[in-house]
Amino acid sequence: MVKRLFFLLPMLLLGCIKVPEGVQVVEDFELDRYLGTWYEVARLENSFEKDFSSVTATYSLDEDGKVKVLNRGYDRDEEEWKETEGKAKFVGDPSRGELKVSFFGPFYSSYNIIDLDRENYSWAMVCGYKKSLFWILSKEPVMDKALLERLLEKAESLGFDMTELVINAPVPGEAG
Repeated sequence: MVKRLFFLLPMLLLGCIKVPEGVQVVEDFELDRYLGTWYEVARLENSFEKDFSSVTATYSLDEDGKVKVLNRGYDRDEEEWKETEGKAKFVGDPSRGELKVSFFGPFYSSYNIIDLDRENYSWAMVCGYKKSLFWILSKEPVMDKALLERLLEKAESLGFDMTELVINAPVPGEAG
């Protein structure tokens, strides 16, 4: 049942809007450069993405200028694609990479951009309100191995426990 909620479970939790201790969000963030489709390269395993592969998140602006979020992934257990739509808002200053995301009514959870390719906005490290929620995203489906290793080392130095790491490269034959 929990898996069927796909990305909704964290939104049910109250008090989920914060940056974990010892972590900083990026400054001088530019939303227009961040918009588009991001591929999940790696994540810490979590209940709402368990057994998912080929996960993407697409960020766009709606007609009112609000951020729309479309998360999509392939559920290997059920052998089908799942997606869910949500919305994102800045927590304070929009030049900081601190947002909150909701996929379920008025309930929000943190979306903290903690590292970012400043030149091209081609990769990002994101965490939730606690250090067990962590993702490495890329604008391309596959990331350079040396870059991924460097980002994982940085995450570990910030206190993220990499023992539950899932490398989420696209699986052949799982085209949407």
